[in-house]
Amino acid sequence: MDLIHAIALAIIEGLTEFLPVSSTGHMIIYSSLAGIAGNEFTKLYTVDVQFGCILSVLVLYHRRFMTNARTGTFTVPSYLKSFPPKLQPMLDFYSKILIAFLPAAVIGFLLNDFIDSLLENVVVVAIMLLLGGIILVFIDRIVTRQPKDGDVTVADAIRIGFFQCIAMVPGVSRSAATIIGGMFQGLTRTQAAEFSFFLAVPTMAAASGYKLLKTYKLLQPADYQTLLIGNVIAFIVGMLAIRGFVGFLTRYGFKVFGYYRIVLGLLLLGLVAAGVKLDVI
Repeated sequence: MDLIHAIALAIIEGLTEFLPVSSTGHMIIYSSLAGIAGNEFTKLYTVDVQFGCILSVLVLYHRRFMTNARTGTFTVPSYLKSFPPKLQPMLDFYSKILIAFLPAAVIGFLLNDFIDSLLENVVVVAIMLLLGGIILVFIDRIVTRQPKDGDVTVADAIRIGFFQCIAMVPGVSRSAATIIGGMFQGLTRTQAAEFSFFLAVPTMAAASGYKLLKTYKLLQPADYQTLLIGNVIAFIVGMLAIRGFVGFLTRYGFKVFGYYRIVLGLLLLGLVAAGVKLDVI
């Protein structure tokens, strides 16, 4: 994989990681079309370029991560009342992120090899893009529950965590799964999107760190330079994507993303049906 491909993949990751369109799916599509999907470094790179996106969340939402700045009234959960009042909002924030992360951590570890095998299948990506797109088009009709006042509860966090596990299938979109999961718990679009951003930090850090730990001995000195450049690009593009997405989602909802997924999924299935070879052997 040369530097041009690395830059392209980093831009794709930054643009799509926080949108409900599947960043992994888009990187698989690009890698397959570019003929680099079978390269071992490409497989590592598409996971570890997520570090840049993790940093973009930490920078944009540093007040939540460092001080847990809140708007509105904070109701202290019973399991935190023994802690000093100043620590309670922070502990509440991190405990719910951890609780939501645990299902993906356990299931991802147990099914790691199976998940890796799916990462080379463009047909799976196409089908998931199509099905997910249909859901996004009708999500505002499907979710009839009125948005609630207040923060994410422990029960909400657990359920959103299991929704995130669905995104282990490439093409589903981690962002879409967790945002939809949040909306089913009564969160507003903005609340669900922001919780999805927060949950991305431990989830992507664990996936990227585990992948790097398994394969770092195979890396050459030039590979580290490529990873650094890619993560810087993903960081910058990711910050821009987050800022634009929250405003767009609040104003227009999911339909545009749903239609995009449907068109892309049908296009990929059409290419496969026409005999265009996209999968990696």
